[in-house]
Amino acid sequence: MSKFHFTTKHANAATVVHNWYVVDGTNQTVGRICAKIAAVLRGKNKTYYTPHVDCGDYVIVINAEKVVFTGNKLEDKTYINFSGYPGGKKEEAAQDLLKRRPEVVVERAVKGMLPKNKLGRKMIKKLFVYAGDKHLHTAQQPKELKF
Repeated sequence: MSKFHFTTKHANAATVVHNWYVVDGTNQTVGRICAKIAAVLRGKNKTYYTPHVDCGDYVIVINAEKVVFTGNKLEDKTYINFSGYPGGKKEEAAQDLLKRRPEVVVERAVKGMLPKNKLGRKMIKKLFVYAGDKHLHTAQQPKELKF
């Protein structure tokens, strides 16, 4: 028996501090920026990260309409929705969805990078995406997050 006892500190709802961050999507590649946002939502940027606890921060994404795709993804990538009814499959090209609803492009990319369980559904609620450069969360005094 050694004389040193080290115990791992696990985070819980009482000890976690949730910060607010703003990310500017101007000229950012969709997959790269969303992977970094997903890590912040999970809390992987914190020293006390605990997989079964929501340690993540709130993230506000502005200028979602100015994100870019690499290669031919703008023309080739399709987003598929299925209503559940026969013939209810709808496909939309990335360039059309980016014009029509740019927030959805970022939201879907981040959601796909989060855990597929109750915790992941709780984490995605901390993501706020806006097409323009205005957001509704000035009262939270978010800090700018640079990647």
